[in-house]
Amino acid sequence: MQVFRGFHHPGIAPACALTIGNFDGVHRGHQAMLALLRSEAQHRHLPSCVMTFEPHPRDYFAQLAGKPELAPARIATLRDKLSELERCGVDQVVVLRFNRTFAAQTPQAFIDDVLVRGLGTRYVLVGDDFRFGAKRAGDYTMLDAAGPAAGFDVARMNSYEVRGLRVSSSAVREALAAGDMERAATLLGRPYSISGHVIHGKKLGRSLGESVAGGSDGFRTLNLRFHHPKPAALGIYAVRTHGLAEAPIDGVASLGKRPTVDDSGRVLLEVYCLAWPAGLGTEGGYGKLVRVELLHKLRDEARYDGLPALTAAIRKDTDDARAFLAAHAAQHRQTSRDRII
Repeated sequence: MQVFRGFHHPGIAPACALTIGNFDGVHRGHQAMLALLRSEAQHRHLPSCVMTFEPHPRDYFAQLAGKPELAPARIATLRDKLSELERCGVDQVVVLRFNRTFAAQTPQAFIDDVLVRGLGTRYVLVGDDFRFGAKRAGDYTMLDAAGPAAGFDVARMNSYEVRGLRVSSSAVREALAAGDMERAATLLGRPYSISGHVIHGKKLGRSLGESVAGGSDGFRTLNLRFHHPKPAALGIYAVRTHGLAEAPIDGVASLGKRPTVDDSGRVLLEVYCLAWPAGLGTEGGYGKLVRVELLHKLRDEARYDGLPALTAAIRKDTDDARAFLAAHAAQHRQTSRDRII
């Protein structure tokens, strides 16, 4: 999959089948839309293309209004969004910066400058609530009416439901905010996960002592940045980490701003692996690209009066995570046996 920042690049295909949206989370509704896009693209002998935005348009308007609380919580980082789009078989992604100039475009200018001259669009697939142009003045009816003269066909996909639930990014955010990781996984079609390169932290975990980790290495953690100030999920989780060893590794993780030990305000995913891979050594995790599945929420993030209280909370979180993950593994084995039988 090719990724372009903007559409003024010689490597962009001269024509495409296109869909447009934020695609936060790339949930099952998005996946159904992308499958339809790929089918139409193949039928028309065109590459499939996704146009998406960074920042999220609602982030931009919230900042413009001086009301950051109006910005939506972010389900996925740009890295994870692009990874899921690639997994869905998209040929190219165009990431457009949503700024004052873009927001001021009239609907007709968007059609002429972006869809026609910018991307050579021959087919456009949009959702049932699609709006475009300044003040959201453009809609499906306008786009469909403009298509014949502009040289593209337009199609609209209605809402997608799973088990009676309307699938949307808002529904995924609500599930994550409620700590309902099972419902989030149903909407996403996979466990909710965050990926990134392991970075150096403050090494505080090594000083928390053997009482938590049960070994001489202390409480060694993996640190991943979440590059958005408002993640959709916050708290302490039982997790599974991929990318450190051949098999995924169980653990417990904190996703948030760590109010007891850090006043920087940055969002960090801090993961403690219940069984550290011996082959990695003390420093072997740094720089590795890992993916962390958040399987079960244990509790909300909290502020503690000093490191002893924090250590006691971490010890309980570790015990609770072990109990959940053991039960989760047993249930998975039973389900696998039932399928075989």
